[in-house]
Amino acid sequence: MGTADGRPRAGEPGDRLLPKPHEPTGLPAAAALRIACGREGLARARAFTRDTLCGWSLGHRSDDAVLVVTELASNAVTHAVPRTAADGTGIGLLIALHPGRLTLSVSDPADAPPVYAPPDASALEEHGRGLRIVDALSEEWGWAPRRPAGKTVWARLSTRPPT
Repeated sequence: MGTADGRPRAGEPGDRLLPKPHEPTGLPAAAALRIACGREGLARARAFTRDTLCGWSLGHRSDDAVLVVTELASNAVTHAVPRTAADGTGIGLLIALHPGRLTLSVSDPADAPPVYAPPDASALEEHGRGLRIVDALSEEWGWAPRRPAGKTVWARLSTRPPT
């Protein structure tokens, strides 16, 4: 659901859309969104991801990308946002398209690195599977500190259609 020129539609004033993939700017195409804490914010992040990829003719990657964004954003909301932050500020989603790959990143205000929990075959876990899902769906993932505070957790997916 994009605009007439093929760009994903901006849902709110904080959304930023940068050049479409075929525009010869030398920069990757990118779209950014502020994520509010809670179900509505996560639902909006999923819809924004799906709409952005469809606008870039990458609908074939949207299921995996939406799942990765959901896991990264859920981790930020659950583990990184201070419980006193009622306004939902501090979480940002950036989707960037580079030749042959898509980078999905979520930034949050916490300095602590993400925790990858190895599988525990002896228990049915309610939490702790998010980064394992990200690891399984992405070509690579990682994190980087942000200055003056916080971190960005990212994952890269191929843009190739599934075989």
